[in-house]
Order: sequence, then structure tokens, then C-alpha cells
Amino acid sequence: MKVVYMGTPDFAVGPLKAIIEAGHEVSAVVTQPDKQRGRGREVQMSPVKNCALKYGIPVFQPVKIKEEDAIEQLSRYPADIFVVAAFGQLLPRKVLNMPRFGCINIHASLLPAYRGAAPINRVIINGELYTGVTIMQMAQGLDTGDMLLKEKVLIEAKETGESLHDKLMEAGARLIVEALPKIERGELIPEKQDEALSSYAGKLDKSMGLIDWKKDAVSLERLVRGLNPWPSAYTIYKGKTLKIWEADVVKEDAGNKERALSQKTFYEPGQVVFAGKDFFDVASGDGCLRIYSLQLEGKRRMEVKEFLLGYEIVPGFKLG
Repeated sequence: MKVVYMGTPDFAVGPLKAIIEAGHEVSAVVTQPDKQRGRGREVQMSPVKNCALKYGIPVFQPVKIKEEDAIEQLSRYPADIFVVAAFGQLLPRKVLNMPRFGCINIHASLLPAYRGAAPINRVIINGELYTGVTIMQMAQGLDTGDMLLKEKVLIEAKETGESLHDKLMEAGARLIVEALPKIERGELIPEKQDEALSSYAGKLDKSMGLIDWKKDAVSLERLVRGLNPWPSAYTIYKGKTLKIWEADVVKEDAGNKERALSQKTFYEPGQVVFAGKDFFDVASGDGCLRIYSLQLEGKRRMEVKEFLLGYEIVPGFKLG
């Protein structure tokens, strides 16, 4: 099939490569405009643009895909179908109806659950046992179109946003290669989404990562994993941001409990309960969060063992 591929971040790179390697003709790649990033404000291309250029594929970067000149430009690329994966802009009706087989989307959840921009992170934060990828016939509306194919993916006990992203990217690559010939042959039966089962996974922002120590340790541990690598879960240590990269739940720590009782010390959420050689425990609203790996503002990521060589963490110290 002749394909116009629309995507921007790393998640969209795997499926693009798979489509090319499966022998489909990608006539153009549509991606977000280059942006200035980092302290030096250097102009950087999207991961999908980098991939397209390596394969010699023409790249189109409209500021707004819904504008008439962008739609006219898009119509010049020959295509049987448009494949979309985390493009970053909603497509207008004229674009949805442009190719013969319409537009299909590779969405990183089992629709209708977790529509929206950040399904990968939200399923971890919410403690889901599994997620997956859905190939969807696009319609006007946010991830509301008919479902064509699905693949379920298990969420491992210590899954992070980064590791799950990679698993779902690979699943999306497999599924789109399976879907395209079936769409061309008319073998897929569209399935309507049940609106009663729908949920929304909104965009991530840095404020989400601020740890509220009054919450239970299970929820906080999921937050740490779900926001890894961005925007990351963090607390405050002596006025500076302290990112938490690796943690675990300590529900019942008999040693700490006995020690607290003998010293008549009861810890508030956010207070350090125990500081060991390789970790320290912080009281939460229910249970303790055991910290193994962290990163102080302006410093590199390090294990707690190394951190404790230069910074003080003692029982009773308050984080946040």
C-alpha cells in the first residue's frame, strides 16, 4: 500500500520502520515542526523526522494541519491510507476523508479505556494489570473511532513508563504490519467503542510529579514508576528538588515499628523513618516508601548508598 505516515515522538518510530521494512511505500512523513530544546536552545528534529530522513522519505511539517494550505500540500502525496501514531494534532474531516482507506491510528491502550495523550503512564499510575495497543479507524473526536485490531500487553510488577513505552511501541509495529494488508483486502470488521467504558488519559505535566506524602505508599510507588523517565516523581530536600527514580513499598516493617514504639516516636507523612546503608524509608499516609535511587537538583542520578556519603538523611528528617 501507499502510505502517508503521521507521527512525532519515539513511540511512532518503531511502527514507521516496520511499515517500511514490510515493503509498503511511504510517500511522505508528516511530523511536528522542529523545536528549540535544552539550555542551549538548539533546534532539534522530531524522532520521526530523523527516521524519515535516514530512509530518504519526504518530510512535511505543518504548524497546523487543519489550515487550507497544509491540507492542499498533504493532498499532493499519493496515498491509499494515512497511518497516524502520536502525531500531536487533531485531523480535520477533509484530511480524515482524503485517502481511499481513510486514516488509521496506532493508540497505546486498549480502547475505549485511556483515550488521550498519556495512556502509557496513566495505566501504571492507576495500577492496571495490563494494557495494549489498538488500531483504530479515525473519526472526528479524540480516539473515538471504530476499533480494528488489538493486542494485549502485560504490565510487569516493576514496569516503568519507559519500559512499557518500548513494549507498546513494538506491539504497535507488529499490529500495524498485520493490519495494513487486512484493511486492503477488507478483512477487518470495525467494532464500535462502548462509551460507557471510556476513560481519559490527559497530558502529563511537571506538577504531577510532586509527591504528596499523605497518600499511601502503594500509590506513591506507582507514581515513581509511571512518571519515569518524564516528568519524574519528586520531593523537596532542603529547598531543592529531589527526584525519586527507584522505590519500593514497605507496608509492615517490624524493626521500624518496634524501634518507633520503644522510642515513643511516631512519624508524620514525609518524615524519614529509617536510614540504612543502601536505602531509606519515608513515612506515607499508609506504609513507607523505601528509596533506592534518586537525583538531587543539579546533580546526576545516583544510588542512595552514594547519596548518603555526601548528604544527611536521618530518622525524623522531613521531606517535602
